[in-house]
Amino acid sequence: MNNLTAYDPEQLARQIKTWGVELGFADIGITECDLSAYEDGYFSWLDKHFHGEMDYMQAHGTKRTRPQELVPGTLRLISVRMNYFDGTAANALQQLHAPERAYISRYALGKDYHKLLRKRLQQLAEKIRLQVPDLQFRAFTDSAPVLEQAIAEKSGLGFIGKNSLIIHPRAGSWFFLGELYVNLPLPVDAPFEKQGCGPCDACIRECPTQAIMENNQVDARRCISYLTIEYDGVIDESLRPLIGNRIYGCDDCQLVCPWNRFSAFTNEQAFAHRAPLDNSELLQFFSWTEEQFLKHFEGSPIRRIGYAKWTRNLAVALGNLVQTNPDAHSTHVLQKAQQAVDDKIGLLNEMVDIHLRWASERLRIGLQQRLAEKKPLDSIAVELKPIEEISPFKVRKYHYPQNRKAK
Repeated sequence: MNNLTAYDPEQLARQIKTWGVELGFADIGITECDLSAYEDGYFSWLDKHFHGEMDYMQAHGTKRTRPQELVPGTLRLISVRMNYFDGTAANALQQLHAPERAYISRYALGKDYHKLLRKRLQQLAEKIRLQVPDLQFRAFTDSAPVLEQAIAEKSGLGFIGKNSLIIHPRAGSWFFLGELYVNLPLPVDAPFEKQGCGPCDACIRECPTQAIMENNQVDARRCISYLTIEYDGVIDESLRPLIGNRIYGCDDCQLVCPWNRFSAFTNEQAFAHRAPLDNSELLQFFSWTEEQFLKHFEGSPIRRIGYAKWTRNLAVALGNLVQTNPDAHSTHVLQKAQQAVDDKIGLLNEMVDIHLRWASERLRIGLQQRLAEKKPLDSIAVELKPIEEISPFKVRKYHYPQNRKAK
């Protein structure tokens, strides 16, 4: 490192954090490259096949746990977080508890975060390079074999919660993470050494599919986020009813986390919700053609799952309309849902058709039961529950972000 231009490491570290805030990051931390404390846990997770069909998780050997193998010459890891919870979007709890509505994970309501965070990280690096012309760096945002949570915890950005997410006691977990690998011997920040969940297990109990395991690990094969986003195949029939109306991702473990009452809303306009993603009925989305799907999701992270998986996810959600109180939906809605599902059978592929036929059969049986009970053929719209009347499915209380800081 003798060829680096002379600079004051302490002063530069402080300046990096100032620049980071100016670029929209909520917090910035710096750590060294030793992630050995996390290596056994990561490879144990792989050995249990908890990564499902995400083969890229094991394709790079120890490059994920040993940063200097991924980027030779790296001396420090700069970790950043950026808030994404949009306080102007329709209330997440009301959408989640309205089975005829489509629930989309809050991180996906706006523009794709990958490009935005990577661009900001590169801008941060260029500011550093003005001070240190010999800087070498790589910027990452969920885009390479990087152990993001471990780096964030070692950088002081929070602790790894029981749901495997980074949680900060004064900021919750509604944020994205990004990293800069640099060849500068900067001073490092104190890591988070205390696991802040304590005896709380709300996320474990509330998880719809019981995907959260011991040791802060998640079995992706049961995780709704994995099933609706990463997984390309046929969703196990036993898991489909548990997915409910979650058509892209799942936020239940965050919605019941007590630390998230301290989460701040995002100030980043790119993460503002795009109508109607935050407040749409399932049948509205299901009516879209592939052309409409591609148009609506230009610049959205949702676009990458493709129209077939989008249709698969919606089919599962429509099939789940019948598992709630029969008075929760008009017979008219169930009839429309079955007709819409039947009309798409045979249009895409067999993987999608399996879910469409499953949904059609459930809707058919549900309609028969409703008619046998002589429920009226009404067409009355279902009103959303008042927020104060909504409770979690299993645990006692939600902790919805209030855009405030801990005292």
